[in-house]
Amino acid sequence: MLPLAERLRPQTLDDITGQEHLTGKGSMLRKAMEQGRIPSMLFWGPPGTGKTSLANVMAHTLQLPFFSLSAINAGVKDIREVIERAKEESGAILFIDEIHRFNKGQQDALLGAVEKGIITLIGATTENPSFEVNAALLSRCQVFVLKALEEKDMVGLLQKALTIDPEMKRYKVSLEETDALIRLSGGDGRKLLNLLEIVVQSLAPAGDETDTTSPISITDKVVMDIAQKKVALYDKAGEQHYDIVSAFIKSIRGSDPNAAVYWLARMIEGGEDVKFIARRMLILASEDIGNANPTALVMANSCFDAVAKIGYPEARIILSQCAIYLACSAKSNASYMAIGEAQAAVMQYGDLSVPLHIRNAPTKLMKNMGYGKNYEYSHQYENNFSQQEYLPEKIKGKKFYEPGKNAREDELRKYLKLLWKEKYGY
Repeated sequence: MLPLAERLRPQTLDDITGQEHLTGKGSMLRKAMEQGRIPSMLFWGPPGTGKTSLANVMAHTLQLPFFSLSAINAGVKDIREVIERAKEESGAILFIDEIHRFNKGQQDALLGAVEKGIITLIGATTENPSFEVNAALLSRCQVFVLKALEEKDMVGLLQKALTIDPEMKRYKVSLEETDALIRLSGGDGRKLLNLLEIVVQSLAPAGDETDTTSPISITDKVVMDIAQKKVALYDKAGEQHYDIVSAFIKSIRGSDPNAAVYWLARMIEGGEDVKFIARRMLILASEDIGNANPTALVMANSCFDAVAKIGYPEARIILSQCAIYLACSAKSNASYMAIGEAQAAVMQYGDLSVPLHIRNAPTKLMKNMGYGKNYEYSHQYENNFSQQEYLPEKIKGKKFYEPGKNAREDELRKYLKLLWKEKYGY
């Protein structure tokens, strides 16, 4: 028998749980389907949010031939075979699950067919397409972001399963509590339904003839007891995936190399993607260390490049070296806070005009209009510095960057104080 999640696979856009921003009335996706023509697209979002279901619904609604490949086990040969078969049709959809796992050559094999309209590509990915899909293919696709299911969506999905699915309806299931089911599923609809099915099957009376007259009561305690026995301790597509990487990052931020390497080991043993781990450290190196130790960003970037080339098992050593270095490094979030403050100012004040004296003046007309007039070229002044205004008039003197309290940024503070004490108060 098919798993519950497959039995409840949506058939129309209205059957999709959540994702109203994509499937609701007036949405771009729904309009495209109503017009009978959809662009090549990439669905980016967490596991179990409906990426595969959306692709199936589109093919079914538009009555187009549907080909499906998984990037885990498909190669260029498989892609070319599908393209040849698609040429015989008036139009076809090619769905590629986990498209981020395709290398550049495999992604390039899709370009011609997508550009000529031989296939309409729908790629599904849990990773940021900007990092994992090459620019040429990305430019030919519309990116749609799917969100993790909210609590109300998941409760609705549970009720739907118990009232619509024939197998579930055989049992007298009383859903007393839902918190544990929802929490363990982490916004993943497929995982939620699979967990519900495991719980119901575990509570159903044993025997050759299933007793469907005895009521089955589902509580949080019952769910936790069954999950601990039957659900894997680390699911890299579920809630623990996010909990453990959160613990890993917070341990590094908290300068505890021992905790950092422990949580790193948990991810490695769980089969976590090496690039996922390295990418998180690359972000942390700038967000949490920044100019307190600029070498941290260099180290993290080198780590990302190295593990991408090497892979497991040796990549674990490089990941460990980088995690320990970052944990032992001085910390500063000053750059992170500075850009946040600056973006808030942009949102508050809008598009303020660039002061005339620092505008570019490539033409005579611009020069006559005052562009670049009275600009002071820093290198012509003592200490290569001229105390002129660089911010728009409305926010002049506003300080966004406050150096962190660490040895390296103390040096930056001293330098800025020498230059800008009166204006910015360093």
